[in-house]
Amino acid sequence: MIRRDSLYRRLLSWLMLPMLALGGLMLFQAWLDARQTADRAFDRLLEASTLAIAEQVQWQDGRLWLDLPPAALEMLATDAEERVFYAIYDDRGHFVTGNADLPGVDAPVAENRDTDDALFYQDTRWHDLALRMGVRRTHIEDWRQRERFEVRVAHTREGRQQLAGQLLRGNLMYIFGMALLAAITLFIAIRSALAPLTRLRRAIRARDPRTLSPLELPLPRELAELRETLNELLARMRRVRANQERFIGDASHQLRTPLAGLSARAELALRQDDPAQWHQALSVMHETSARTSRLAMQLLSLTRLDNPEYRPELTTVDLGDLARRLVKRHWSDCHRQAIDLGAELPEGEVMVSGLDWQLEEALTNLIDNSRRYGAARITVRVSAAPPRLEVEDDGPGIPATKQLLMLRPFHRDSDDPDGSGLGLAIVDGIARSHGARLGLADGKAGQGLSVTLTFPEGDPA
Repeated sequence: MIRRDSLYRRLLSWLMLPMLALGGLMLFQAWLDARQTADRAFDRLLEASTLAIAEQVQWQDGRLWLDLPPAALEMLATDAEERVFYAIYDDRGHFVTGNADLPGVDAPVAENRDTDDALFYQDTRWHDLALRMGVRRTHIEDWRQRERFEVRVAHTREGRQQLAGQLLRGNLMYIFGMALLAAITLFIAIRSALAPLTRLRRAIRARDPRTLSPLELPLPRELAELRETLNELLARMRRVRANQERFIGDASHQLRTPLAGLSARAELALRQDDPAQWHQALSVMHETSARTSRLAMQLLSLTRLDNPEYRPELTTVDLGDLARRLVKRHWSDCHRQAIDLGAELPEGEVMVSGLDWQLEEALTNLIDNSRRYGAARITVRVSAAPPRLEVEDDGPGIPATKQLLMLRPFHRDSDDPDGSGLGLAIVDGIARSHGARLGLADGKAGQGLSVTLTFPEGDPA
């Protein structure tokens, strides 16, 4: 099952997650700000209320006396209809007057008894009511008497909660408006950012499958790199297709003549009644089919070597063992033609990184070329410093002016009908695939041809 994933959804998810986290933090901060703002507003009312009550406290008949103005408590009354309590206590903590016996402040606040006109706030519970209480410690402003007292004013929290809710709702509208604007902007930004990718996809989908020309499409830098990668892939596919087309052309050109010869020989033999002529025709057809088969194999080898995408995995090959096996394999054919085939090998191993079958193909082509072009003596030589594989013969050789031409496919320096002109081209391709250097030179005493493959020195892979 193919998993259908969307880059659009992935980008949206990764961008929305931090936005949601930020929105959550903003909501939490808005809730805290609403509570703190409501507390500050009502604490200012508590401060004003305690101050209004403290200013009305007087000393009469040896005791504290209060004429409470209505405005002192009405300022705490809101639409939430919260309950308001007050109480006056003397310096010794005795209740003087009020509408409720409110609890005192905590010990840390009590340590500030000597503070002039000090105001404290405290959250407390009284008779199962959650109260916010303001406590003002002050004294009577009289030159004859300096009696200290304490004003306690408390109210329930309905008004605070109502104001905090109103402030929070206002902030929520602002936050949600910003979130909606940010989400719309994010959707548009992602769609705009992915629009070039959509254009690239449509351009690829609209192309003819047989077209391997480069993509020419203006794209942002990140997608331009993808476009160049696709163009590199198309270029490699063009090289592969050109290699295949070249193989088809070479095969059709090179195989047309021997196949036509086979057809003509078979047709001629069918017109004869003499078995001897049939035998002669079959012998010629056998030789022609063998040459054609070898030509086809050489064409396949050359095509595979010329394939730019062919990257075989190299192994460790012993050149001495390779030369020994190939000399044994070709010795009988050379012996029937009175050709002296031999090998000069070092005592130890000569290891290189390569493909065994390709090196066998190269050595086979070199021995076969020497055998076909008139050599009476062929020597396969292996040396270790640097690793080198050499095939030397005493045949007619190749003039120095034509040695490079012989590396071209289908180029021959003689009229031998059995030759295809692919042997040295294949050896050259194998040398390049192994990082080796192919060298052509005259044989010893200036006679014949010496072909060497010099491999890079170092530990084989």
